[in-house]
Amino acid sequence: MAGSLDVLGPILEIMTWVGFVPGVPLLICAWIIAKRRCTWETADGEQFAAGGFLGVQWVDRANEEQKVLMDIPARDGSVDPGAVLVHYDVCHPSRCSLQPPRHDNTVLILGWILTGVGILSTLGGFVLLLI
Repeated sequence: MAGSLDVLGPILEIMTWVGFVPGVPLLICAWIIAKRRCTWETADGEQFAAGGFLGVQWVDRANEEQKVLMDIPARDGSVDPGAVLVHYDVCHPSRCSLQPPRHDNTVLILGWILTGVGILSTLGGFVLLLI
């Protein structure tokens, strides 16, 4: 049993460094990204066809009219001018969508996983010292 515990110590030490060294900077980067991200608002808008593509126009919260052509091709003029719900970026109104925005948290998830591995390995190392 003592032989297996001797091997476990260096493994936990390596896993502590593998977890903390990239994990903490990734958490800091995720925090910075979250702070710099602009909010998205919703507004009632209208859709229209222009040049074979679907266009959307709406009035933003600063009472400025916005018009954007989407990357969605209009189907042979079959776009009915009608009301739609537009989701747009407050800092960059040309970034808009007809679906709610989805913020990917890949950096945050990876940072939490690696930091968790580092914390568990550190605790395991302390437990190993007490045995």
